Amino acid sequence: MKRPTIADIAERAGVSKGAVSYALNGHRGVSETTRRRILAIAEEIGWNPHSAARALSGAAADTIGLALRRPAKVLGFEPFYMELISGVEAELSARSYALMLQIVADADAEVAVYRRWWGERRVDGVLICDLRVSDPRIPVVTSLRLPAVVVGGPEGVGDVPHVWNDDAIALVETVEYLAALGHRRIARVAGLSDLWHTRVRAGAFHGACKRLGVTRSLTVGTDYSGEEGARATRRLLSADDRPTAVIYDNDVMAIAGLGVAQEMGLTVPGDLSIVAFDDSPLCRLVHPALTALTRDIPAYGALAARQLLSAIAGQPVGSVQDTTAKLAPRASTAPPRAT
Repeated sequence: MKRPTIADIAERAGVSKGAVSYALNGHRGVSETTRRRILAIAEEIGWNPHSAARALSGAAADTIGLALRRPAKVLGFEPFYMELISGVEAELSARSYALMLQIVADADAEVAVYRRWWGERRVDGVLICDLRVSDPRIPVVTSLRLPAVVVGGPEGVGDVPHVWNDDAIALVETVEYLAALGHRRIARVAGLSDLWHTRVRAGAFHGACKRLGVTRSLTVGTDYSGEEGARATRRLLSADDRPTAVIYDNDVMAIAGLGVAQEMGLTVPGDLSIVAFDDSPLCRLVHPALTALTRDIPAYGALAARQLLSAIAGQPVGSVQDTTAKLAPRASTAPPRAT
């Protein structure tokens, strides 16, 4: 179908293309009645300004971008991003802004997306998620002068504004709780190893285990998927000195781990205690309900969106620390069975 043009609007309204241009751009030269009629026709036929014309005119796109370097199959089942995006959307819709979401395969593809979006004025700014160690996106958005806010930090963000949670405190609280229950063999099923928050969580986990006298502490890396979480759990529980408690970096892997434990004839929490990061409703729907680190993820997304809109408006924006995740004990954790 042919894209609607200014000529189509002019023909329907019975006016010149110049009059249509005046009306659509809010310039003088047409009556208010004619302006309203032209705007109504434009909306009716689905007319939108071409991105190239928008770029030449310098007009705002009223859109922010979010490129995610995650496999689509993982993203579709990961409640964290669904909740984060819901918070972003709620804030944007209240300001008549839109969200442009794109899944990318690797770092080069993501950088190319930023360059294209900014060059064609498709977005006014971007949110950067899954902050990597030596992340190539940070110098790129800085050199482009592309308004950006990192959802993460405070490490590795350079001078880019960011919103962040203190994952280290959350992990320490979790290990302290498990150690107080009597657990001395604790494992952690982590996400991607090159993410900053994975590194922060790992340091906090092993530091707390050492301080509290945990005799065996082990971190296993995955891609955040249920399949990888199940595979890691199966390896851990097959060992002679299997852990009596496992902390998972997201709820999808924790639920997969619960299934593996039951498949192997282990009871939760009698034989194995389980703790999940990111307390989605799924954690309360399974049996037993999962102990989890809980926080308001939609509010986190809304905060990031507000910060980005402020940056787009030219206001000074810096670091904002969001509320730290708190441990919500449920039926999946208990003292280890006496041996």
